[in-house]
Amino acid sequence: MASSEKKTLYTADAQAVGGRSGHVRSSTGVIDLEMSVPEGLGGKRGATNPEELFAAGYSSCFQQALLVIAQRAGDRLDPDTTVNCSVSLFQEGEGYGLSAVLDVDLKKFDEQKTIEMVRQAHRICPYSVGTRGNMEVELRVKGQAIPVEAAENAGVAEKG
Repeated sequence: MASSEKKTLYTADAQAVGGRSGHVRSSTGVIDLEMSVPEGLGGKRGATNPEELFAAGYSSCFQQALLVIAQRAGDRLDPDTTVNCSVSLFQEGEGYGLSAVLDVDLKKFDEQKTIEMVRQAHRICPYSVGTRGNMEVELRVKGQAIPVEAAENAGVAEKG
């Protein structure tokens, strides 16, 4: 497939009713959750929120990108590899925004190889590509921030 062709691989559908104090349900019924403002902001216990769902999706998707990067290099990830994602909601003036921190522990690779794999995953992960230029994303390896070039958080993804 030429790099300029776009092919839809999958489309997920979900419906929300009632906003942050409502309910979300996916078309498959796998997600069927009560929503609330985060508990720390006065919401109810036992309900989820958009930031929590985004963090779960981003961490899972980013780990898949790491699996792809490892496979391309002829490597395998340790089964205990973790990707933690923290998504923050903030207010700036009249608007609201999100930022994210991805903290990766690949377990078996040295620090330099891990950093390179995380940076490569950030180039191809659909969440990273979708948020690039719109949302600050910090990359960490075992809690330590790693350098991210401005181009890696702005503009469009690399082709190839």
